[in-house]
Amino acid sequence: MKIIHTIAELRAWRKTVGTVAFVPTMGSLHAGHMSLIHAAKAAAEHTVVSIFVNRLQFGQGEDFDRYPRTLENDAALIAEQGGVDVIFAPDEKELYPNVIQQYQVTPPAIAEELCGAFRPGHFRGVATVVTKLFNIVEADIACFGKKDFQQLFVIQSMVKDLNMNIQILPVDTGRAEDGLALSSRNAFLTADQRNEAPRLYHHLSRMKAAIEAGDRDYSKLAVQAVTDLRVRGWHDIDYVDTRNAETLKAASNTDHKLVILIAARIGSTRLIDNIEVNLD
Repeated sequence: MKIIHTIAELRAWRKTVGTVAFVPTMGSLHAGHMSLIHAAKAAAEHTVVSIFVNRLQFGQGEDFDRYPRTLENDAALIAEQGGVDVIFAPDEKELYPNVIQQYQVTPPAIAEELCGAFRPGHFRGVATVVTKLFNIVEADIACFGKKDFQQLFVIQSMVKDLNMNIQILPVDTGRAEDGLALSSRNAFLTADQRNEAPRLYHHLSRMKAAIEAGDRDYSKLAVQAVTDLRVRGWHDIDYVDTRNAETLKAASNTDHKLVILIAARIGSTRLIDNIEVNLD
C-alpha cells in the first residue's frame, strides 16, 4: 500500500495500472468509509483512497480547524481491512497551488437548498475539489455514500452534465447498531449526546412507515419530528424535508421514489441523515 503526497507521483502510478475505483474522503475514517472501500475494491482492479480536508467546503464558523487530521490512524485502519493500492494524501499547497482557487465549479440552484441553504458555498467547494480529484486520479469508478444524499445527487448530476468519464457508485449508509449514521463528526458527541443522536434515524423511520401506510401530509410529519427533537434538546433544526429521490424537488403526492432528509444540531455538532422510501 503506497501513501502518495504529490500529483506527479500519483499520475505516474496511474499510467501503470488497469481499472481504478476511487474513494474520496476527508480522513478521520470509520466503518462507513470501510464500506465505501470494500465496494471500491469489488468494483475495479485497483483502489485509491484520498484523504484531504477541503477548506473550500467549510463555511465561516464551521469546524475546519478542529476537523480531525489522523492520517497515520487512517492508514492503519485501511491496512487492517486488507489495504488499498494507494492512499493519496496531498497537502493544501499541492492541491491548491494558487492558494485561492480561481476557477470553481458552481452547481445548479438545487445545491442552495437543504444543506446548501445553511452552508453557503458548501457544494461549490465539494464540486470543485471532486472535479480536481477526478482529473488527478482518472478513476473509472468513484464511490460515494448515501448518507450525504444531496452531495451524492450533486456529484451524479455534475458527472452527467459535464460528460465526465467516470461511473458514480452509490453505497448504502453505514449505521451503528442503534441506527446512528456513521460520521466523523460523531467523535464530537458527549456520551449523553451520543445516546440521543439515534433520535434522527428514529424519526426518519417513523415518517417512512407513515408514508408507506398512506400518509402524504409531509409537512405534518415534519412538524411532529421537529417538535419532539426540540423537546429533547436538539437545536438549529435546519430541515426535515421529504423530496423526490430522483430530482430532489419537493415531493408531490404522486411521487413513488422519495427521500426524507434531516439536519439538526445537538450540542455543538451538526448531524445529517436520510432514508429512502420506494412506493413502487
